[in-house]
Amino acid sequence: MVRLSRAETQERNRAKVLAAARDEFARRGFRDAKIDVIAERAELTRGAVYSNFPGKRALYFAVLADLAERAPRPATPPPHPTASDALAAFARAWVARLPLATDTDSDEARLARDLLPEILADEHTRRPFAQLMRVDAILLGLALERLRPGRRLVRVAEAALTTLHGASQLAAAAPGFGEPFHIVTACAALLDLDLRDDWPPVPPIAAQARPADTPWTPPAATDLLTGETVRPGDGVVTVLGLHRASAFEEAVRAGADVTAVLVTSDPGELAPLTRLTVAGLRTCLDQAIAPPGRPRLRIVCDATGALAAAAGVTAVSDATETAVRVEHGRIVARAEGFGACHAAAVGPGPARSSDG
Repeated sequence: MVRLSRAETQERNRAKVLAAARDEFARRGFRDAKIDVIAERAELTRGAVYSNFPGKRALYFAVLADLAERAPRPATPPPHPTASDALAAFARAWVARLPLATDTDSDEARLARDLLPEILADEHTRRPFAQLMRVDAILLGLALERLRPGRRLVRVAEAALTTLHGASQLAAAAPGFGEPFHIVTACAALLDLDLRDDWPPVPPIAAQARPADTPWTPPAATDLLTGETVRPGDGVVTVLGLHRASAFEEAVRAGADVTAVLVTSDPGELAPLTRLTVAGLRTCLDQAIAPPGRPRLRIVCDATGALAAAAGVTAVSDATETAVRVEHGRIVARAEGFGACHAAAVGPGPARSSDG
């Protein structure tokens, strides 16, 4: 028998816990699920479960994130859609997942039913989730803007996501309420509304960028928008805590090629929530707009802090806001605090090195 390394053993145990927890949460729901039962199903000790996940809610979020990221990728959507067609396709993909009045109470439906109640139960999760929803709206809005240039469409995306999340909650509480076709039509019609979605050329609070000249040697990371492994190159890298997650839009609006690195002081619980939120959007976006038609933007959940450290951020919190500009493999500008993303995108050029 081949002896597994420590890392391989940890990965195998983690997978066993996730599989056992998925069964337990689906069968009993979050509140009635028991860690002891999950450990028994996984053929591990209770301590082994907690060595991989800091608590039951963290494990629950991880189960849902794992399922969302492993969802089958859909066929490529039709090329060259209009913005209205794309938003309608996004909404159709969303409502297609909702339970109908004729559906039985499936394990899958029970599994996700406790997600929003658990987010609502604690300010520790509510505030990051609010920012993550803004991230989703920005991502959807930017994709729509590629199809209808000249307008910021983030508020349209916010209204669409509000409609669709509301439909999800009513489908869980009152299956069969609402006609899916009407929901799709309503979302597409939002593009014709004037929501006065303006973007200021300079943020109200603008940090100052300062020149830098240090090597940029980032580790590989997973882009949550594609599921692919990336190693961020030239452009602006924003390191943002989950209370400031949406600030990367400042660099995007300044015209930069952006990698948004999301960090948190509680990676055990909030990192899987981040992965889950973006993966849910990606599943629907993939059925609406093919990746070549979407913005050049990467979103990374940096649970270990390794990518943040490469950008010179060695201590992270949910309030972190740092951005660096990378050119030709070197960090040439750096900014911290409110407005850092904009400042790094438009700030000073490379510092002159001491050796000329």
